[in-house]
Formats: sequence, C-alpha cells, structure tokens
Amino acid sequence: MANNEEETKSNNYGNQYNSSFPRVTLNERILSSMSRKSVAAHPWHDLEIGKVTPDLLVVEISKGSKVKYELDKASGLIKVDRVLYSSVVYPHNYGFIPRTICEDSDPMDVLILMQEPVLPGSFLRARAIGLMPMIDQGEKDDKIIAVCADDPEFHHFTGLNDLPPHRLAEIRRFFEDWISMLHT
Repeated sequence: MANNEEETKSNNYGNQYNSSFPRVTLNERILSSMSRKSVAAHPWHDLEIGKVTPDLLVVEISKGSKVKYELDKASGLIKVDRVLYSSVVYPHNYGFIPRTICEDSDPMDVLILMQEPVLPGSFLRARAIGLMPMIDQGEKDDKIIAVCADDPEFHHFTGLNDLPPHRLAEIRRFFEDWISMLHT
C-alpha cells in the first residue's frame, strides 16, 4: 500500500474506520477528558450584569418546582439543597444577581416574574421592580422582585404597585411559608 493511501477496515458492526488512527478505549477517552481543566464561566463572579443597573440574572430554581437548588460557590455549579416537604412550590423563577454579596454571604436573591419555568443555571435579562424586606434567623435577607425583560406578559411592569394585588399577596405568602418551612 502506498504511503499516501489510508487503509480502511470494518468493525464488527459494519462501520468503516481508518486503521491509521490510533485506537483509544472508551475509558482512556473519558479519563483524558477529565484531566483537562474546565474554563467555564462562574455564574456569580464572571457574568457581566449591566452598565447602570443589574439586568442579567441567574436562575437557580424553576417556577413550579419543589426542589430548592443553590449555587455551589466554589464550583459555580447549581446543587440540590433540599426538596420542600409541603405543597408549596416556587411561584416564579428564583435566582440571584451576579457580582453581588449580602449580609448572609450569598449573592442577592431575586424572584423573577415570567410566564414559563427556566432551567436552573440559565441566565436571562430582567429588570428589578421592587424589594421585599425579610429577616431570616435574625439576618437581613431581602428579596428583589424582578420581571423578565423578554416576557410580554410581565416586561411592562415598572413597580410592585403595577402588579395585581393577588399576585403580590401570593408572593408575600410564599416567602412567609418558605421561611417557616426552612426552620421547622
């Protein structure tokens, strides 16, 4: 066979492969990929949030979920913290504002009003419309209320007073129940 010609063989499944390439086992391939260092952006530290006000928010918990996720600060991954043990579910997507830190040493919490659930770890454009002051175990633990900038049902709201009274009462009740659940 000439040097510039490649020998082609068939495997047990009838697929052809080039025999001049080194054969690597599946385990070798997996282990070699694990030895590389990840260069993924950290959602708390590395995301640009906006020039004047934060407009990029990270979702930790999907609307309608009973699973409480939270950011693992070291890795930047979203981890399961617990499953809520009542019929309470998150009324909207819940997450944090990148590059912020609060009294509890966590990023600033935000409830993002929008029509659909968003996968944990996703980020989206949103605008803050209000603040829900809260205390958790004697520490200030305020919640920012925001609207998704790209959701036609919510993007026009500019303040908490724009929300229907029932929606605001539902949000308040969720946080009251949520705080009491965390400490029982």
